[in-house]
Amino acid sequence: MKAKFKAETLGTLLTQLAVVIASIFYIAPLYMIINYAFKTKRELYIGNPLALPESLSLENFVKAFEKLKIGVTMSNTVLYTLSSVILLALVCGPAAWAISRAKGAFFKFSYLYFIIGILIPAQALFLPIYVVGYRIGLVNTRIGIILMFVATNISFGVFLLTSFMSTVPIELEESARMDGCSVYGTYFRIVMPLLKPALATLIIMQSFQIWNDYLMSSLYVSKNDLKPLTVAIQSLFSAQSSDYSTAFAAIAISALPIVALFVALQKYFVKGMTVGAVKG
Repeated sequence: MKAKFKAETLGTLLTQLAVVIASIFYIAPLYMIINYAFKTKRELYIGNPLALPESLSLENFVKAFEKLKIGVTMSNTVLYTLSSVILLALVCGPAAWAISRAKGAFFKFSYLYFIIGILIPAQALFLPIYVVGYRIGLVNTRIGIILMFVATNISFGVFLLTSFMSTVPIELEESARMDGCSVYGTYFRIVMPLLKPALATLIIMQSFQIWNDYLMSSLYVSKNDLKPLTVAIQSLFSAQSSDYSTAFAAIAISALPIVALFVALQKYFVKGMTVGAVKG
């Protein structure tokens, strides 16, 4: 009995130690960003890199607003992210509903098509996406950037929501049809409200990806007034000199909206991930 108790205690301690170590790896980058965002250049290059700043100066944040035109770049990032996730939610939901409920060969092939889209690395799509966008005049346009994000993320969205459709009782849909509800009414009044956790999961995951995207944005955008924040921050780094303190301040500013989104939808996100793990 004592040996069993000691084994369980040792296992608990090892688990807690592993969690603490993992937490340090996650917290360390966050600490460095916030710490360096308030440091002066002298403190950054001469002082102890892990030491706290001598004073909480907002000079780096002021420089970030001036150099990166954060009012413009932040607005662009919000527009691209918000428009893309709304379109993804509107398109992926009905597509996943049709695939999960229909039994025809076309819908089975469609699901397989989206699965293949997930397996293809995004880097392999850079050239085709740019060529297609250039030929139809979508390069360096806001609508082109938004459609590019939707096209590259729709496969994952359909796959994610299709796995959640198994949690929606089909009897509710049959009852709605018997009461005279149309196909559109059945989806928007019955199915969509039940998919809130899944949609919240999709919105959070895709918002993280689109908000922090650099490669795809830099491929499609070269005009300064269309650049998102991630592409603008890259301009602070060059082969000759780098303004790390201003860059860290800009990173801290850019993280605030996406953190607020996660906090607002956290309960739906956790519920959605749990349901997907059990039912999916």
